[in-house]
Amino acid sequence: EAQLVESGGGLVQAGGSLTLSCAASGFDFGDHAIAWFRQAPGKKREGLSCISNSNGETEYADSLKGRATISSDNTKNTVFLRIDNLKPEDAGTYSCGARWGLCGTVLLLPSMTDYWGQGTQVTVST
Repeated sequence: EAQLVESGGGLVQAGGSLTLSCAASGFDFGDHAIAWFRQAPGKKREGLSCISNSNGETEYADSLKGRATISSDNTKNTVFLRIDNLKPEDAGTYSCGARWGLCGTVLLLPSMTDYWGQGTQVTVST
């Protein structure tokens, strides 16, 4: 059974950093792209970043460019998203999703994911 488990969320001070983890199991990690999404209360889900495990290509939403890094550890079947200089608007539920193949347009179309994690909550204090 395919499974994605997020961790690393919590309360972070504005200006600080955090690293989220997405641990995958039950499917061929190397053949899938892993994407991170965020949903704030009352807002639609936003695609943040994606990494294609087959070729290492990465993508970032404009809201994260310059202050986020996505990486993948194929030995642990885990994708990490580090965000620096956190802002209050970064708060929300962060979820990871897996899609067979490349990232493509998954950040714009979250419905293109095959598997979803349960999410981890991030709160940013000012």
